[in-house]
Amino acid sequence: MRVFEELCPAPPHWEVPWRGIRDAFGWVRDLAGVPQDAVFHGEGDVEVHTRMACEALASLPAWRARPAAERVRLFTAVLMHDVAKPHCTATGDDGRITARGHSRRGDLMARRILWELGAPVAWREHVAALIRHHQVPFWALERPDLQQIAFRASLLARNDDLVLLASADILGRVCPDTAELLDNVALYGEYCAEQGCLDAPRAFPSDHARFWYFRTPGRDPAYAAHDDTRCTVTVLSGLPGAGKDHWIAANRPDLPVVSLDRLRAELGVSPAGDQRAVAAAAYEQARAHLRAGRSFVWNATNVSRQQREACTGLAARYRAR
Repeated sequence: MRVFEELCPAPPHWEVPWRGIRDAFGWVRDLAGVPQDAVFHGEGDVEVHTRMACEALASLPAWRARPAAERVRLFTAVLMHDVAKPHCTATGDDGRITARGHSRRGDLMARRILWELGAPVAWREHVAALIRHHQVPFWALERPDLQQIAFRASLLARNDDLVLLASADILGRVCPDTAELLDNVALYGEYCAEQGCLDAPRAFPSDHARFWYFRTPGRDPAYAAHDDTRCTVTVLSGLPGAGKDHWIAANRPDLPVVSLDRLRAELGVSPAGDQRAVAAAAYEQARAHLRAGRSFVWNATNVSRQQREACTGLAARYRAR
C-alpha cells in the first residue's frame, strides 16, 4: 500500500510524520476530541493516544527488525486500531467513558477504508483481523478457553503481530496498570510460542480435525479425527447483488441449490415480509439433502456468524463437511 509505505516510519530516524498522516486521512482527523476514560487513558483524546501508540511502535526493536513490508502492515494496524472509537464512545450513568465494541466495529471500518484505498485482499484482511483482536493479549490469559482463543487468532492474523500491536497500544497510553498489561502481553506471546501458533497458523492434522477442535471444548488439537463425512455443503455468504448466483453457475453448476430467493417466489413471500415460512422450507430442503448424503449449495445472505452457524451446525449434525 503506497500511501502507508510513504507515511510509515523508516530508518535512520524512525519518525512518525503525524502532520502528513493527519492530512492524508479524514478518519484520523475524526479521532481528535473523542474523549477517553481519564483513569486508563490519562494522555487525552483518541488522536493523542493513537499518535503515542504509533510512536511507541516505531521505537520497538522487534518492530524495527521486521521486513519493511511487515513494518508497514503493522504500522497501519496500529494507526487504525481505534478507528471506530468516534462511533462507539459513550458516557455511562456513572460518568465513566467507554467504547464498547470498538474492536469489532473497527474491523469492519478498516476493511471498508482499505478496500476503498485499493489494498490487496490478503493485506486488508490481515490488518482488519489485527484490529478485531487487538485487545486479546490483554485478557486472554484469564480465560478458560485460552488455547482456542490463541489458535483462532493465529488462523486469522498472526499472534506475534498482535503482541507488538498490543504493546504499542499500552505504551501509547498513560494508565496505572501499564506494567501489568505489558506482562500479560509478553506472557501471551510466550504461551503462543509454546503452543506453536506465534508467527504462523496453528497446524492441525486435517481440516476436519481443525473443524471439530473448535466445536469441542477440551479436545486435543493433535487428535487426527476420523473423517466420516458423507457429503459437502457449500454455504454462501453475501449481500443481495453480490454475485452468489453467478458464483454457483461458475463453480457448482451440477449441484442442487437450496435458494431462499426461489423459495420466496414459490411461497409468495416478500423479502421484507415474515421470513419464518421461507426459513422453515429452506431447512426442510437442506435436511432432505443431508439425509440422502447428497452434496448441495445453500444460497442465502448469511452475513452474520449466527446465521452461518445455523447452517454449518445442521450440516455437521448430519456428518457433512
